[in-house]
Amino acid sequence: MNAATKQPASSSGSPLVSVTVPALSETAEAGKAVFDAKCAECHGANAAGQDGIAPPLVHKIYEPGHHGDASFHLAARNGVRAHHWPFGNMPPVEGIDDVEIERIVTYVRELQRANGIF
Repeated sequence: MNAATKQPASSSGSPLVSVTVPALSETAEAGKAVFDAKCAECHGANAAGQDGIAPPLVHKIYEPGHHGDASFHLAARNGVRAHHWPFGNMPPVEGIDDVEIERIVTYVRELQRANGIF
């Protein structure tokens, strides 16, 4: 057990959560494409996180009531200081615009809802 994340110990880079992927809306499909190109390298396939690299976005910490959509915009644009996880600071995402970020948010929110995070 990793005491910092309260997750079972796993090998570096392995997914931190299991994610059920629903049928996605057209906007979420577009968001998945951008996520895969700009975010998945760190946050993993289907936003499941990666051990030792970055947190899962399909997690109750990122539910809309705690991290609203604006939080995703700010994090992508400006980066974010580590505050919930022991992964270090997130740098800004290079070459991404507000429309792409909004599509990513739609994708992540649809994943979250399919996994019981409202």
